[in-house]
Amino acid sequence: MARIAFLGTGLMGTGMAGRLIDAGHDIHVYNRTSARAQPLVERGATLASTPAKAATDADAIFAMVGDDIASRALWTGPDGVLSQELKPGTLAIECSTLSHDWVIELSEQTKEAGLDYLDCPVTGLPEAAANGLLTLFLGGEQTTIDKAMPLLEPLSSNQMYFGPIGSGSAYKLIVNLMGSIQIAAAAEGLITAERAGLDLDLVAKALASGGCGSPQVARNAALMVEGEHEKDVLFSTKWRLKDTDYGFKYAKKLGLNPAIGKATLNAFQGAMDDGYAASAETKVIDALRKRLPEN
Repeated sequence: MARIAFLGTGLMGTGMAGRLIDAGHDIHVYNRTSARAQPLVERGATLASTPAKAATDADAIFAMVGDDIASRALWTGPDGVLSQELKPGTLAIECSTLSHDWVIELSEQTKEAGLDYLDCPVTGLPEAAANGLLTLFLGGEQTTIDKAMPLLEPLSSNQMYFGPIGSGSAYKLIVNLMGSIQIAAAAEGLITAERAGLDLDLVAKALASGGCGSPQVARNAALMVEGEHEKDVLFSTKWRLKDTDYGFKYAKKLGLNPAIGKATLNAFQGAMDDGYAASAETKVIDALRKRLPEN
């Protein structure tokens, strides 16, 4: 049994921490809004008032939060993990989708503190997190991965090793930018089909089973046709814009100027500007409807 700090108990973090509880580990949780951690406390976790307290004497520290700002607060804030001395060799497993620059900076800071950093962004919906069916994109030393694997296996059905620290996040940013492009393209396609007078339910089914029917297109096209963008939101416009922005900036960092990525970034920024931050990412179809000219 390991003593584990789990920082961030949103939709994804709750499922992941729950898997570690079920595996028999001693879980200490922290969430900025403590009430959101209560379901885990009821399952046996210990609630900590700060990230530092959660990480005290930990064998491993997991983080699963929304963006660089939240990650910085957890790790380097006044009451953050790195505000105290930790056991040398403690695993620092960052599962959040973060900018590449921050991943590299954070990995250096944790190394200076004597921790073993693992770049470990994930893919999968909250249901997959709760059932241990995530895919992990790993970047780090092989010895660190080997040490972490007993803790990673309850969380995931697939672990993909991309290379040194930063490479797991590099892949995650690439695939998330592609996913954003696919969602925006599906929205434009449905608007076109709407103007053509086609049956949108049939169009969504055809898209899901056709040559361009990626999981993103299949899931989100159907949700766009339903039009219930405020119901059971699994991934909001705010977070889709963040992922698109991080992916676009990483491509720019590599010397690229991705025009399709930029257009997609503008599409989700438009949805944000229209006040759809908390709506599902599928709400981008309404933002595009406003902006696509009639003629």
